[in-house]
Amino acid sequence: MILILFGLLFLVVIAGVVFLNTSPEFGGTISIAEREKHERSLNFKDGVFVNLGGVSMSFGFSAFVKSLKGYLSKQPNAVPSKNIEVVYLDSSAVANYNGPTRLVWFGHSTFLMQTNGKHILIDPMFGNVPAPHPIFGGSRFSKELPISLAQLPRLDAVIFSHDHYDHLDYGFVVALKDKVDRFYTPLGLGAHLKEWGIEAGRITELDWWDAVTMDELTFTCTPAQHFSGRGIMDKGKTLWSGWAISSRTENLFFSGDSGYGQHFKEIGVRLGPFDFAMMECGQYNELWKEIHMMPEETAQAGVAVNATAIMPIHWGSFKLAMHPWTEPVARLSKKAEELGLPIIVPRIGAPIYMNKLKPISNNWWEEVN
Repeated sequence: MILILFGLLFLVVIAGVVFLNTSPEFGGTISIAEREKHERSLNFKDGVFVNLGGVSMSFGFSAFVKSLKGYLSKQPNAVPSKNIEVVYLDSSAVANYNGPTRLVWFGHSTFLMQTNGKHILIDPMFGNVPAPHPIFGGSRFSKELPISLAQLPRLDAVIFSHDHYDHLDYGFVVALKDKVDRFYTPLGLGAHLKEWGIEAGRITELDWWDAVTMDELTFTCTPAQHFSGRGIMDKGKTLWSGWAISSRTENLFFSGDSGYGQHFKEIGVRLGPFDFAMMECGQYNELWKEIHMMPEETAQAGVAVNATAIMPIHWGSFKLAMHPWTEPVARLSKKAEELGLPIIVPRIGAPIYMNKLKPISNNWWEEVN
């Protein structure tokens, strides 16, 4: 019996090693030339990217065990009681849209931005499970998306905030790489895209505070307090960020994943005020609050970046933490009201028009819980 158990364990280890070394999901590796470029960044220390002030997640073995136990145990309302219905988009209407700037939320942190005839995706995660293999994660809360991958129009740009699986989706990149004109990423993330068949000439990598223009739009890579890595040995090898997107008529902010910190105030001073901010609010826990905000901090961050209105993101699609799935928006709503900060919480797929921005407070999630 002992020999059989050891034999099974050996096979599991071998399968794991083969998977880690052969699965394309893990992406590319940083070349020597790329590392030399990264060493010129103020955010690169001792071979890895770091947060401002050296902030890192204090997550030892005991915290890991506590977190794993909590995640695997039964938690009330951690996932919706039924499928989350989405607002469906007509593919031809999307492709031909040329009205005022609008955003369409696809759940979690994924947005389609349409402005001045351009189609831009932010952190496109279209997969059903945010993991390198389906056995490592739970399924999306909604069975369908507002529009399928195949129905998406040609994209002028795709913006990524970091390389975690719930933000950088291998399946999306492989399926849509020939329908995207430009990719904008933080430093290092381009290595994954190149590994997946995208030419270097279509990839622009930026450090914090770097900016690039695409016609009348300006994309500025902003600091965030997080980390990166898709495998076991690549933590911190690529940079993480938020993004400011500005045009002649709007100034928008996308936080990416981030713990609460002074960088939000600096973003507001240097790049604000913002008409609208998409702020991380979900998948949090006191065990890792350095790299994910608590909902009350999300509201405070919205004030810090000087946003007229904010929208909670990074929730509503996947279970990546132990809190009830509706808790992020409930706690945020209470704190935002206290601060006098308007929040917008649309149904997945419902367009948000920047020229008639107004709070949406129909509490649709209560119908699902």
